[in-house]
Amino acid sequence: MLFILLFVTVLSAVTVVCGVNWTATPFVPPSYPLAVRTPYLSAWLPQGAGAALNSVWPSFWNGQPLGWTGLVNVDGEAYSFLGDPVVSGSTFTKATQKSAKFTSTQSTFVLDAGPVTLTVNFLSPVEPTNLLHQSIPFSYLAVSAVSTDGARHTVAIYNDITAEWVAGDTSLVANWTTTTGSVYTHQVQLANQTLFGEFSGQGQTQYGSVYFSSINANALTYQTGQDTVVRAQFIKNATLANTEDTNFRAVNNDWPTFAFAHTITVGATVSTPVKFTIGQVRDPAIEYILAGNVHQKRSSYWWSTYTTVAALISDFINAYPTALATANAFDAKVQKDATSKVSTAYAEITALAVRQAFGATELTISKASDGTWNKSDIMMFMKEISSDGNINTVDVIYPAWPIFMYTNPTLGKYLLNGLLAYQATGQYPNQWAVHDLGAEYPAAIGHNLGNDEKMPIEECGNMLIMSLDYLQRTKDTSLVSRYSALLDQWATYLIGNTLYPEDQLATTDFSGSLPNQTNLAVKGIIGIKAMSEIWATLGNTDKSASYASTASSYMTSWQQAGISSDGTHLLLEYHNQTYDVLSYNLAADKLLGTGIVPASVTALQSTYYANNFDLYGFPIDSRSPFTSAQWSLWTATTTSTAVRDTFISKLHNWLTSGSTSTPFGDRFLDDTGVSSANKARPVVGGVFILLVV
Repeated sequence: MLFILLFVTVLSAVTVVCGVNWTATPFVPPSYPLAVRTPYLSAWLPQGAGAALNSVWPSFWNGQPLGWTGLVNVDGEAYSFLGDPVVSGSTFTKATQKSAKFTSTQSTFVLDAGPVTLTVNFLSPVEPTNLLHQSIPFSYLAVSAVSTDGARHTVAIYNDITAEWVAGDTSLVANWTTTTGSVYTHQVQLANQTLFGEFSGQGQTQYGSVYFSSINANALTYQTGQDTVVRAQFIKNATLANTEDTNFRAVNNDWPTFAFAHTITVGATVSTPVKFTIGQVRDPAIEYILAGNVHQKRSSYWWSTYTTVAALISDFINAYPTALATANAFDAKVQKDATSKVSTAYAEITALAVRQAFGATELTISKASDGTWNKSDIMMFMKEISSDGNINTVDVIYPAWPIFMYTNPTLGKYLLNGLLAYQATGQYPNQWAVHDLGAEYPAAIGHNLGNDEKMPIEECGNMLIMSLDYLQRTKDTSLVSRYSALLDQWATYLIGNTLYPEDQLATTDFSGSLPNQTNLAVKGIIGIKAMSEIWATLGNTDKSASYASTASSYMTSWQQAGISSDGTHLLLEYHNQTYDVLSYNLAADKLLGTGIVPASVTALQSTYYANNFDLYGFPIDSRSPFTSAQWSLWTATTTSTAVRDTFISKLHNWLTSGSTSTPFGDRFLDDTGVSSANKARPVVGGVFILLVV
């Protein structure tokens, strides 16, 4: 890896990074997503100032290495194209990376291996309107080759994974099997598993299996065994031995490795891709609390179509051409929409956010009493990756909300279903909205003691705003009708508490609690107005009018307390002239079209931002120099076009700065760019806010 970052020049969506010897389109991100489909299938290529595909190991989102090696043999000469293996006693050369590119769904690398050029494509499909496809926890790796000297060459393509994919603790014992047929599959899992368990503080699951597959074509061979033994076999012979190691052992004991190799003839025409798939399957996927503290086991939605993992893998790997075409169309749509509505720089930011946002989610289904799948009971679950690890955290769903509204608003209903249904059972004892559905993903077992992280105004406002937004976009009244009493309970709480908030946490809980937070109070006021709109839709004109009047009255008082004495900006805390604030909650008014925030307020804030930007943005609040990726762009919806573009430029500059090698961080110092522990979180889906207001 190169550790010295020089400058970055952007030329027509192609970034030339001085210090690396390849071109990057659109730029070198902090980390390339490779196989990112679920909270537990999350493989990345860390970058920082730039690292070739074959100069570092892919890693889990937390930085733990994932053994994933790609080798190619061209006319007897071996080259590496993926991972950073050391194979004692064997000679091979690193292929030379020429380019790297990411789109919304794909990361593609081009490397020269002697007289052959390889194109290595990592595709993690994102198909939000196809629930079956979206729920499949698998990704593709496809490798194609072309001759660069006009001659024909014999090319063997090798790919392996190690048992590191199944263990956050490599001292644990894994076991494995290999099945053959039209599709060959290596299945790997821990010998001793903990249902719904995670490795503490690490994020990898303690149960389920990893499946690594390839089609039986192109003289396919396979092998399992010690990493250096298996790789040396291919380097020396350009083929594998079709043998299986049955000595089940600890992951770090001779590093059990699972490999495939194909042999093709390559000429001047690009070869048909050699395809591999990798996935992580857990069943059940989610534990969910029902009435009476009954715990339900929920499965991934794809089980409603397939009865075996093998059948799923066969269809998935053979569908690669269709999946690629669908992905290309999706990528093009995101790029076109973001560019035409905003800018090229904005389109590049949105593309980097897509897989990360969807890769923190899982679509699930339950079984009816007769054992059949209940397709009317669909719930989507989201992991609060890298911060608390909670499941369906309301103030994580809320900032991520725009990407779901852009791609398929019905997904919003599936995200809210579990939260609303749980609280409607009456098991949650507090009068405000719950913070999350469970302290540790994937156990959505509620908080029947009411001891979840306390964010009353934050979560009540979030739930009301999202419920109305879903209603407005879909015209589906079923959600707000079914849970109208619960929604009204939260609006009532806001009426009694939001104008002068007590000492509470907001979503920026890392800053600590504070009374009379201007930005928090306005979220509650907009939440009250949202309930007014919900009641209007449901035909309760009296309540609608009452809530609208309250919200309007509160807005007048809020301005008097929240605007600085010189009238130039909003304060962090009522009447405290010392600190200012990034007023991202004003964006909810624009999202819903409620028109309760006066234009004069957004105008003064816009001017204030313009005069007070730091290198990488504007601080969340001036007590510390941390800024936020998603909240910066939420805020940008409320500013002038020039200030909006500055917010975008600042975030884009940070993403291209080489200051971090972790997946798209959402909180970083606005003066130095140093990133916090927040990484790989779904909240970056919030950058899509500019496409949905």
